[in-house]
Amino acid sequence: MAQEKEYFEEIMVEGMVLGKISLPWEELEPYLRSFVPKIDNWSVCDSFCTGLKIALREPEKMWQFLQEYLASGEAYEIRFAVVMILKYYVDENYRESAFEWFDRICHPDYYVKMAVSWAVSCYYVKFPEETKEYLKCDRMDVFTHNKAIQKIRESRCVSAPQKQELLLLKR
Repeated sequence: MAQEKEYFEEIMVEGMVLGKISLPWEELEPYLRSFVPKIDNWSVCDSFCTGLKIALREPEKMWQFLQEYLASGEAYEIRFAVVMILKYYVDENYRESAFEWFDRICHPDYYVKMAVSWAVSCYYVKFPEETKEYLKCDRMDVFTHNKAIQKIRESRCVSAPQKQELLLLKR
């Protein structure tokens, strides 16, 4: 008998439970691998990422785990990895690697592009000069590049002069 597709609410609850379970990385990882392919919308993705606090306890193991999803061809696998970066890795230690990944991500999906632009805006708030330099020579597509600038300019954490300066970087 074929298994019926799970309902949105079932998938959402499963993601929430995985975020709350206090298991060692080695025990939790197979469950995470099983769950990520079930992500098929931004709501499940972003909610799951927000609750996935093991990234705080095991940042290096999670970072390594995210690498395969960053390189995926599946939109919501990529979005999962990018949202995890913006939630847990807006940090000096990961900034250059994150920027390199943002340049490599070349997926046409709107929700992937929005996640990357959102992540870049988060980096700008914490590292304005470094992110501005990144934006001067990034390899993101035009939509994602300009959307990142728009998201930065919409932030209340960015000064008016910075917002004005960013307009010069639009493509």
